Amino acid sequence: MEITIEDIRKKASAWTGAFFDEATRNEVQGLLDHNIEELKESFYKDLEFGTGGMRGTMGVGTNRINKYTLGKNTQGLSNYLKTTYPGEELRVAIAYDCRHNSDTLARVVAEVFAANGIKVFLFSELRATPELSFAVKHLNCHCGVVLTASHNPPEYNGYKVYWTDGGQIVPPQDKEIIEEIESIDFTDIKLDAQEGLIELIDKDVDEAFFNASVKNGTINADGREDLKIVFTSLHGTSITAIPEVLKRAGYTQVHIVEEQAKPDGDFPTVKSPNPEEPEALAMAMEKAESLDADMVIGTDPDSDRLGIAVRDNDGNMTLLNGNQTMILMTRFLLELWKKEGRINGKEFIASTIVSTPMMAKLAEAYGVEYKEGLTGFKWIAKMIKDFPELDFIGGGEESFGYMVGEFVRDKDAVTASLLACEIAAQAKADGSSFYNELLKCYADFGLYKERLVSITKKGISGAQEIKQIMIDLRENPVKELAGEKVVRIEDYASSIAYNLLSNKEEKMDIPASNVLIYYTENGTKMAARPSGTEPKIKFYFSANTTVDSTDECPAKEQGLDEKLDAILKQLDLN
Repeated sequence: MEITIEDIRKKASAWTGAFFDEATRNEVQGLLDHNIEELKESFYKDLEFGTGGMRGTMGVGTNRINKYTLGKNTQGLSNYLKTTYPGEELRVAIAYDCRHNSDTLARVVAEVFAANGIKVFLFSELRATPELSFAVKHLNCHCGVVLTASHNPPEYNGYKVYWTDGGQIVPPQDKEIIEEIESIDFTDIKLDAQEGLIELIDKDVDEAFFNASVKNGTINADGREDLKIVFTSLHGTSITAIPEVLKRAGYTQVHIVEEQAKPDGDFPTVKSPNPEEPEALAMAMEKAESLDADMVIGTDPDSDRLGIAVRDNDGNMTLLNGNQTMILMTRFLLELWKKEGRINGKEFIASTIVSTPMMAKLAEAYGVEYKEGLTGFKWIAKMIKDFPELDFIGGGEESFGYMVGEFVRDKDAVTASLLACEIAAQAKADGSSFYNELLKCYADFGLYKERLVSITKKGISGAQEIKQIMIDLRENPVKELAGEKVVRIEDYASSIAYNLLSNKEEKMDIPASNVLIYYTENGTKMAARPSGTEPKIKFYFSANTTVDSTDECPAKEQGLDEKLDAILKQLDLN
């Protein structure tokens, strides 16, 4: 049932009560009196958990990130922990990133846990998200929380919850926790912290994390001292980890983009602190040209995504996408495991339903299992937990994330950056290059080309537009892409796949999600999904062809680009 303005006013009026602090009461009253549109945006719904936890703009209201919405989350989580682990001494770890209010919001979260009698390990300063995932297991915690909005704009913040294995919460725990949160009122939040239960952590956990990163991310590559790297943290947390990890691994030519090295929630030198966006790495690319560097590495604010640029075979700096780096890293790890005699069929690699189909080709070629999940690394972490009899080698997703082994149970730009450098250093020492090794993958397994189109639709009206786009795609499905007949449609909302050649349906054994995927007779793929963390709808495209040698790659790649261009024009997405 659609919420009315009277409902919104009643909901907002509760925030003018005595439980809320004076500043909050005054701000909400101001919205009630003078700004009905902002009032609606702030209160028309409650913030929800998505693929990457809860994210939203900061401000007053149930649809905003503030100390009360996060406090309510934490109170519900505290209640759930006590029910799940009765009689145990509960322990949680908390980290936060460079965003405005992240430190104060993290302190609020710590105090609510402590008010509930739960031991808290709170990082004394900002830290990378993968270190929080590591710390949960390292400190034997029951759960962890990180305050971050990843690569979202400066006005955003967020709240991600991790469980005992170091992975983000997944079904059924996520729904059970949400139900607990929804069952309580804001006035149920306990705020009287037992300060003795809050312990600040930093260097000891840092040392353990750095050592584990070096151990998991190195392969004794030759030529480390000859690889020239430009690194940018894009004003985020990776400055606390990646330079030190690369130094300990033996990389002596790491050139930091100093203008972007200081953590800053305004992200003043970029439009978006997202390494998926070419503009975000522009400053690093300029520095790489001036230094004649081999590689550029840039990470997002919480250091779980990494963007990479390398020199192509003509010597030009070229930005790679997440699928490309994932393919080369995975192939490299598979080769390493093969040479060490560690592949016996009880291993697996993993990716997501919207990433490149090339990952399945790699698994088949090396005799390991391939597992595919919904978008988000929490599903890959769940695979590790669900299949303890299998060894996890590595895996990633198209959105510039990768995980090396299982010591961190989330995408990890720290260890992945080190692995990328190892690949580049060894390739250079062998007279090849990172880029040329990627071309070799194409020659061996087929050339795959991917494209992502992301459309932003903000606010109440934007959410309705995104909903309608998905309705239209279901009611009027695409019948062909660039002249290729669609032969299979997978609807993850209903968990049903439709074979259009046989007119048969099959049930898919995967959790329900609002995703549609189309496949053509020639293996071209199109996926559509609303983002779980941003007001966007995303369209993912993949096309492929065969190549006999690396020399054929440029011409064949141009042909795939033309096909993808034609599809975007057909769908009015260019």
